Amino acid sequence: MRKTESTSISVKVFSSMYENYYGFKERPFQLSPDPRFFFASSNHQRAMSYLQYGLDQGEGFIVVTGPIGTGKTTIARNLLNNIADDSIIAAQLVTTKLDPKELLELVASEFKITVKGSSKAELLQSIEQFLIDLNRQGKRALLIVDEAQNLPIETVEELRMLSNFQLDNKPLIQSFLLGQEELKDIIQAPNMEQFRQRIIASAHLKPLSNEEVKEYINHRLNQADCNKEDLFSDDGFTVIHEMTLGVPRKINIFVDRLLLFGFLEELTCINVDAINEVAEEMQVELTGSLHNKKLASIEPSLAHTQVEVNSAENVENVKEILREVEEILESSIKQKIKMARYVDKLLKQKSRLYAEANTEQLDEKSTPQEVTQSDVSNNT
Repeated sequence: MRKTESTSISVKVFSSMYENYYGFKERPFQLSPDPRFFFASSNHQRAMSYLQYGLDQGEGFIVVTGPIGTGKTTIARNLLNNIADDSIIAAQLVTTKLDPKELLELVASEFKITVKGSSKAELLQSIEQFLIDLNRQGKRALLIVDEAQNLPIETVEELRMLSNFQLDNKPLIQSFLLGQEELKDIIQAPNMEQFRQRIIASAHLKPLSNEEVKEYINHRLNQADCNKEDLFSDDGFTVIHEMTLGVPRKINIFVDRLLLFGFLEELTCINVDAINEVAEEMQVELTGSLHNKKLASIEPSLAHTQVEVNSAENVENVKEILREVEEILESSIKQKIKMARYVDKLLKQKSRLYAEANTEQLDEKSTPQEVTQSDVSNNT
């Protein structure tokens, strides 16, 4: 068996054992947005209501903003998943820094519009004709633009121009914008007054409160059919809130690691001591960090200070910074190696126990029942 095949089988076995330990039908804290695990906090429910209101109105812009990891994409996926109206043809864009023409090309691609020619005018004509054809079928288009803070002002303005496509005084396309807090600055620019007048509702997502963190975690565990009650201690939820600042994406990263730790250690309850131990391991990692202990905190001194590169003092400062980064990287690597060895050891141990248990069950099934003398006598 090739090494890659062996590794793949080991991963599948490990994943199966991990899920079986908690009774999961699937992992509840994955990073990819899944509308089935949508948790409606009061703040998120308000944003969903605004989106639904916008759908009912069939015109104008709805804008939802929020910090990284607060669930903007999950809300969009949940909305698309719950649209029961066959008359709404929806498309979702996850943008990069697109110029106006690139945006139109992406819109045409997502709606599967056949475009004759490559000029901007031909793009607009093709999109307009597609929207008119939808209208004649009793349908309308919905465009959801995720990560909209990446769009230049002129590209956001192009979205407004698309909203000018109308027939019988009814808009042919409606747009929802989801983005980080920088999107507010774009919309509030002095030359965006016309766009602002088209916004019929807006919402700003916030991190979860302490109580909502508990509800969020239990909601996801229940959705995944967790068979363990009171898996986390009550004071444990408070620590998780403190570590993650109530940001759903950070909660997912942290709790997923806690569940892995609980499986490896065969814990029936993940308490504060276990949470702190895992948090300490994660503090030195460069990915999935809990707090915003930024390496980027070095940047202000470099960006806002006139640095004389040839200065011996500045050279020493740079060397010191590099040494600190090297120490962090080295510590992170050591932690990962230690964790990998630990997981490998426990995986082998659990695989052996799993194999022995299966062997015993097979032996019990294959061993014929002993026939006693009394049984023979009784039968005769």
